[in-house]
Amino acid sequence: MESELKARARRIWEEIFPAGDAEALAAVIAPESIDHQARPDEPQGLEGAIRTMHWLRRVFSDQRWEIRNVISEGDAVVVYATHRARHTGELMGIPPTGRDVAYDYVHIVRFKDGKVVEHWGVRDDMTLMRQLGVLSEPDAPVVAASR
Repeated sequence: MESELKARARRIWEEIFPAGDAEALAAVIAPESIDHQARPDEPQGLEGAIRTMHWLRRVFSDQRWEIRNVISEGDAVVVYATHRARHTGELMGIPPTGRDVAYDYVHIVRFKDGKVVEHWGVRDDMTLMRQLGVLSEPDAPVVAASR
């Protein structure tokens, strides 16, 4: 069962999100699912997941998720991935830059009856903002002073 859940979780980011396939997303996400990292203006459930998928497609073209690791335990699956894309749409007030981006994302999903019922996400926003030119690279690493 865990291997089947891992395959379903991989499919979300490897196939469904890049294709923008709402019908396929409905097959793996429960209508009443909860996204603990949903944007403030997004509804919960399958509707919110579909909106997020379409929003990402408006912000980023040539999307792909490079899956680095998938770990499961019971009904929970962790997907560690790198999101690669080109920034071609407005992102939180940042106009399109045309830049290629690659930033890490950890997705944690909980399944019930073969469908995602909860999602948590941890995204490397610092790297993304640096790649978009919003933040500059640090000059030098900060080293704690010794006493």
